[in-house]
Amino acid sequence: MRTKILASFLAVTMGVGAMTFATPVSAAPEASHVAGQIMVKFRDNGAAADVLRRLGLEVGPGIGSTGARLITVPTGKELQFVEALNRNPAVEYAELDQVVTPATTDEYFPRQYALQNDGQSFTNTNGDILVAAGTADADVDAVEAWSVTTGSDIRVAVLDSGVANDNSDITPNVVARANFTKGESGDDNYGHGTHMAGSVAATADNSAGVAGVCPGCKVLDGKVLDDSGIGSSSSLANGINWSVNNGAKVINMSLGVRATRTLETAVDNAWNKGSVLVAAAGNGGNQRKIYPGAYPNVIAVAATDNNDAKASFSTYGSSWVDVAAPGVNVYSTFPNHEFVLGTQNNRSWGYDVGNGTSVSSAIVAATAALAWSADPGATHTSVRTKVESTSDKIAGTGTYWAHGRVNAHNAVCSNCD
Repeated sequence: MRTKILASFLAVTMGVGAMTFATPVSAAPEASHVAGQIMVKFRDNGAAADVLRRLGLEVGPGIGSTGARLITVPTGKELQFVEALNRNPAVEYAELDQVVTPATTDEYFPRQYALQNDGQSFTNTNGDILVAAGTADADVDAVEAWSVTTGSDIRVAVLDSGVANDNSDITPNVVARANFTKGESGDDNYGHGTHMAGSVAATADNSAGVAGVCPGCKVLDGKVLDDSGIGSSSSLANGINWSVNNGAKVINMSLGVRATRTLETAVDNAWNKGSVLVAAAGNGGNQRKIYPGAYPNVIAVAATDNNDAKASFSTYGSSWVDVAAPGVNVYSTFPNHEFVLGTQNNRSWGYDVGNGTSVSSAIVAATAALAWSADPGATHTSVRTKVESTSDKIAGTGTYWAHGRVNAHNAVCSNCD
């Protein structure tokens, strides 16, 4: 019997980097200003305390070298206090603390907390909260990383169920395809691979959909899972070999399988030829090792949520799980045609959320690609070290995972704190 590789949502029992689907959701209306605080500049700082005391407020901290101060006010009364202070001759100006948004025109970017977490929540069209508000900055700082690089055409192999050929947010970034299964060539009828590819390299600033963590990267689509989400160790090994031969700097494997010597050899060969390999740690909620993630030459990735807490389903263990990344309610691309989910056909709307260490793995692979893009002279060894050593040491580091939750900006900057 061949050894089966099961894409995330199909085989949790094997600890695969799994995903679940949800119906499309709408982002909560964006606030135009920050609640509970305003910015005030006084003509005479000596008068500040007295002016504020009369309004029941206190002097707050300075804002850089601007001379203005950040003043805490009751939530919902920001404009009221701005107007009152602007009438006072001791005040040069008072103003709302406006929300800063990233320079992207992607329609669903506000839902991508993994890239930029402002503490946002997701609601449906009735206003029902589907995803509760998270913790600001519990993200991989992708937007900050883009000020350094967006990928510079670094090739990332996505070894999965294929990449849909009908989603214009990711399809143009696929530069090569190969099919190592008996499923349909050149397409994704399972859905998993398209979500992973979008998490890596969906096009940014195209007024549609989402953005990948490495939007300037190119995708090598290696189909190693068939249209039912099933593959084999041999198909995966072939996919790894194909990836290396086609210039993959990074190889993402959001899947799991029992250990085989053939697969380990393929992994070691790819590593020795200079590729960084990344894989899901699995969704068993325990410490059981799955492969290829548990091989020494692979970065194994656990999942966190929008509060930087370990996902309840995530496999863990700092003895072999290297880093963590967001893997709960992560928004990305899906096929625009019907695809298979378990035993039922499901209609996709092109974008949706996914859950699992599968998603986390794709985010880490994209982070590694950004790091390589920022340092063209880097080696696979230095890129892996950079990704791991610059991770944020969130709670669980040293217990659930060895290094922390990845930080793309730290991974691309040369002089990070």
